[in-house]
Amino acid sequence: MAKLISVNVGLPKDVPWKGRTVYTGAWKTPVTGRRMVRRLNIDGDGQGDLEGHGGENRAVLVYQLDSYRHWANEFHRDDLAPGFLGENLTVEGLPDDEVCIGDRYRIGDAVFEVTQPRVTCYRAGMRIGEPRMAALLVSHRRPGFYCRVITEGEVEAGQEIVKIAAGSEGITVAEIDALLYLPGHPRDALQRALRIPALSPGWTASLQSLAEQPVSESGSGNVGLTPATSPPPAWTGFRPLQVTAVHDETRYVRSVSLADPSGALLPEWLAGQSITLRLFPDPNDPPLIRNYSLSNRPGSGEYRISVKHEPHGQASGHIHAHVQLGDLLDVAAPRGTFFLSDGDAPAVLLSAGIGATPVLSMLHMLVRSGSARQVWWLHGARNSSEHPFGAESRSLLDQLPHSQSHIFYSGPTSADRQGVDFTEHGRLSIESLRELGLPRDGDAYLCGPAAFMAELSAGLVTYGLDPARVHTELFGAAGALTPGIAPTSVLPHLPAGPPGPGPAIQFARSAISAPWGPASASLLEFAEACDVPTRWSCRTGVCHNCVTALLSGSVCYDPEPLERPAEGNILICCSQPAEAIVLDL
Repeated sequence: MAKLISVNVGLPKDVPWKGRTVYTGAWKTPVTGRRMVRRLNIDGDGQGDLEGHGGENRAVLVYQLDSYRHWANEFHRDDLAPGFLGENLTVEGLPDDEVCIGDRYRIGDAVFEVTQPRVTCYRAGMRIGEPRMAALLVSHRRPGFYCRVITEGEVEAGQEIVKIAAGSEGITVAEIDALLYLPGHPRDALQRALRIPALSPGWTASLQSLAEQPVSESGSGNVGLTPATSPPPAWTGFRPLQVTAVHDETRYVRSVSLADPSGALLPEWLAGQSITLRLFPDPNDPPLIRNYSLSNRPGSGEYRISVKHEPHGQASGHIHAHVQLGDLLDVAAPRGTFFLSDGDAPAVLLSAGIGATPVLSMLHMLVRSGSARQVWWLHGARNSSEHPFGAESRSLLDQLPHSQSHIFYSGPTSADRQGVDFTEHGRLSIESLRELGLPRDGDAYLCGPAAFMAELSAGLVTYGLDPARVHTELFGAAGALTPGIAPTSVLPHLPAGPPGPGPAIQFARSAISAPWGPASASLLEFAEACDVPTRWSCRTGVCHNCVTALLSGSVCYDPEPLERPAEGNILICCSQPAEAIVLDL
């Protein structure tokens, strides 16, 4: 007979951790007497991070007394008590390898339905002082599980737990946890799991991504955890490519074409992807590493980048002033998850300024494939002197039978002709897009200044586009994901203290280069020491939130992740450099 051993609650609070402050509700303590269980939590309880925890599908966390005995033996501890792993209900019985998703249980007056395993979060190990805990919960098949509250009511320690309904497919918590986080992902098990109506929407979406992954891409990482994937890079590290053409598109934008010095055709890329250049303006300083979208036709055998000369841009200034025909430039292979998807849905290509480069490559691809899709080309510029690719884009659009173009000039000159050089006077904004009557069933691709992309991507969702079909390209450092920790506004910098003795670590998007030092146990910790924006959750190689493109070099893992990421990527939370490396951070 299963039994409720302890009811544990705790309100979110600030907890010191590794020199930072974590806002968390993971500190739960047992309570006596009856407690009311409600739709979102138990009276007196709360969650600190509602993005990763809480809500109707994760209202109550359950963990087993037998698993506490297991960890006490594993860690040689005698101080592990109910609530230490953040659970609301500590139970005797209900093991993870017997409880199934969709099972329903009555405890006291309340009825619970099992929805998913525990979230793999670093906070699971904070209170017990075990940083590996998120990975151990998965690898030892003892994650615990979340429930939704079917019937609100009071519960009390000591009450019997009665199973009143069985899950529809008989897939246990341990099985479905392994199905997502461990290698293999058998298709028949994925299809069974997707038939469970009680499974939480987040887990359903993750398993659906795994089920839809082509068998030929089975080695491309865990798409259930990092759904935006692309083929592995065509080569590792940097290789020299020769400048075969230099052309000024406008007074501020210069295009540079690159080819293999041997005359061989360069590998094809996905329209919208970018390459990385390593430039050496000053031989006494570390090289400059910058990403540039490819702006020409995929499959053409050469790469073209188009670079805007920024007023204080070292790299763009060097390209405009010094790169010449015949020069050799170090180039990393095309990569990126911003690319044109297949299908017949309308393609809405939106850009501002130099942001036209990746969507121009998409336009080339649509022409190359003889696409019959609706194509909307929308671009914003100040005037014709700052409008690159005007003639090129018009020529391409003329070859697409179902295309239309809207060019917005915010400050046209007296020589600019409305109806010829541009179509609308003003800014490209969400208000103007509403007036145009954009299709709501299309795929939108946006590139331009950060504020432009933020405004239009949010506006398109409000307008009615599916958020999953609004794609943005980001240059510069990506936004940080630091669960429970307030983001910092400090700019990336060299780490404090004397330089380390290890190989050089270069953060390409943050323009930081420093030698690896012994104070950091992982590349994630080294990035944090430099205040480079990072994304993470488990910090033990499980959740894949920290997956990062490795542009050059190699790494080793300690601990070994439960499943390795796609080729060309690494998990920075559990990796260390084996040699000098360049990271896309």
